[in-house]
Amino acid sequence: MTPATTVPPEIEFEPEFVAGLTKVFEDLIVFNQVLGLKIISLKAGQVRARINMKHELVGHYAYNRIHGGVISAGLDAMGGLAVMAAIGARHMHETPQQRLQRFAKLGTIDLRIDYLRPGIGEWFELRAEVMRLGSRVASTRMEFLGADGKLLSTGSAAYIVS
Repeated sequence: MTPATTVPPEIEFEPEFVAGLTKVFEDLIVFNQVLGLKIISLKAGQVRARINMKHELVGHYAYNRIHGGVISAGLDAMGGLAVMAAIGARHMHETPQQRLQRFAKLGTIDLRIDYLRPGIGEWFELRAEVMRLGSRVASTRMEFLGADGKLLSTGSAAYIVS
């Protein structure tokens, strides 16, 4: 994935902002706990997370394949996280706590997922980037990869930001 065109990718977030956004994403959004989503990289231009395969995520028992709904929900969550990072980067003049308060109205308004290959593996990596961050709507692109780096699913979404 290429860096987002609307957010300078070289912006470095403060540890307080990273910790706060991680807490929102991994703890306060309880469904992300159910999925097992864990952030592995949080940058202004791209966010990355991981899901470890577990029995509760199986969608096809004969193949131990991850459920398509897990892929969809995970990519939707990642698109939202990318928008949160982009909003945080846009408002670096504010304190980390002020920026963390900006996410209250964030919501998905459109989501498209393309399933390219079966999701079979011990773990998966999810990536997302913001293609455009407007004053009211943000557009994102997401990827769902196997442990071997093979692209399994892609997504695109729009989020309301105001």
